[in-house]
Amino acid sequence: MFQQPAIVQVLSQINEKRKIQIYYPVILGLTNTTAQDTINQKIIKTFNRLLQDRDYHSPYLVELNGWFEIKNNQRGILSLALYVYSYTGGAHGMTTVRTLTFETTTGKNYSLDELFKPNSDYQNVLMNMITDQIKTREIPVISTPIVFPGNNNYYLADKSLILYYQLYDLAPYYYGITYFPINIYEIQKIIDENGPLGKLMGSN
Repeated sequence: MFQQPAIVQVLSQINEKRKIQIYYPVILGLTNTTAQDTINQKIIKTFNRLLQDRDYHSPYLVELNGWFEIKNNQRGILSLALYVYSYTGGAHGMTTVRTLTFETTTGKNYSLDELFKPNSDYQNVLMNMITDQIKTREIPVISTPIVFPGNNNYYLADKSLILYYQLYDLAPYYYGITYFPINIYEIQKIIDENGPLGKLMGSN
């Protein structure tokens, strides 16, 4: 039996004088309230760190917007993305994304390597798929050699694993945050069947 999807409530912080508008997700409705508290604390801590990184306290701040998107909320797996856009002058502002994936029954926060079997060489497998997509989609690369996006630059969305690069980490600014969707059935041989990908792969 899988737990029902979590209920997501929105808390907002608006400061019109400083042109700050932030929308925080708050998770409710989980049977395990300890897990619920753990998830909410991790979300707030991650969001607040992101706000600081994106010039929340800067005297030069002109505008700041923070928001979130729920990417997956089924089969006891919650995956969400936190975004912050800030502008401090110059040609354009900057947007940064941070993502978190939880097991709602325990509150465990998963890093990418925990989704795969030990010694599965998952980074090389995924890196080859990213490289193929870069060629197929003709993505203009500004930084070589191309490196792996990182152990936390991912989220889950239904039957897909999404890897991403921040602005300027791979492609020019106009290309935006660069996303690489990977169908989980294409990597099923290396995933941990007891982890989040295994649970999503087994759903109907």
